[in-house]
Amino acid sequence: MNGDERKDVVQKFAAVFSLMALIVVFSVTSDAFFSVGNAMTVSLQTTSIALLGIGVTVVILTGGIDLSVGSVLALSGTVAGLLVKDGWPIWAAMSMGVLTGMVCGCINGFVVTRLRLAPFIATLGMMLIARGLALQLTGAAPVSQLGEAFGVLGNGSLFRTLSVGANGLPKVIFPGIPYPVLIMIVMAIIVAFILRRLAIGRHIYAVGSNEQASRLAGVNVNSTKMFAYATSGFLAGICGIVLMSRLVTAQPNEGIMYELDAIAAAVIGGTSLMGGVGTISGTMIGAFVISILRNGLNMNGVSSFIQQIIIGCVIIGAVYIDHLRNRR
Repeated sequence: MNGDERKDVVQKFAAVFSLMALIVVFSVTSDAFFSVGNAMTVSLQTTSIALLGIGVTVVILTGGIDLSVGSVLALSGTVAGLLVKDGWPIWAAMSMGVLTGMVCGCINGFVVTRLRLAPFIATLGMMLIARGLALQLTGAAPVSQLGEAFGVLGNGSLFRTLSVGANGLPKVIFPGIPYPVLIMIVMAIIVAFILRRLAIGRHIYAVGSNEQASRLAGVNVNSTKMFAYATSGFLAGICGIVLMSRLVTAQPNEGIMYELDAIAAAVIGGTSLMGGVGTISGTMIGAFVISILRNGLNMNGVSSFIQQIIIGCVIIGAVYIDHLRNRR
């Protein structure tokens, strides 16, 4: 095990320990924390953070950053909603929404690799452009009346079991596994496989560790970065259609500040902001840390303003730990 892998394992164990500590604390402070309903709530809250976090992790591994995922999420969902409203089949409209996200990611990659702008500036510009497009296309108003079928992806579940109660009304025996959770798991497995088993994954780690050495070794650095940003945009598009499907409404103002949660999940899970170190499993743990922290604080009546302060402190702490381990 090399130094980077050892640091990653240590950080991941720290994230797991933090996750377990949060679960213990909130299970003591709230009787409803361990209920099936709350478990479903936490899982659904985690999906958005995790899907965006997975994409952001791939970008950070190359030594970049993606600040646009929250706005790209909104634009992708808005495009899907408008196309459904225009009479498109739902599957086609959602596919176009995902494609919109991927195009935004490709534009980010082009600006970073060809125009040589810093990733921070390039994705900051895309954040403003995508949000502005979403607001312009909708007139800053939600796109509603999309039909029940539009909400199946976000609100449906696998293995949902019902029975007829004594009053003749349906009774839920098992709520099932929500489709968004299944999508999150599938995407995490696919991206983790790409990073660990395919050549492009090894190139992503190599570019983040030492871009100049990777170029001298024959790695196509520009193509690798393009793939990373396209992946981030693609996952932001998926997150957008899933989230809008849950709401059964396309909201152009959705996803504000989500990029910070995504970056925080990656860093808490052991992804180094310097690039070259991190795993998808660690990001998943980080996403659950954030969602469980929010959920537990809500159940204990902590105000949203205090929650922001606490989560901000957690992010600063995680980045400081990353800074310490890189300095060592």
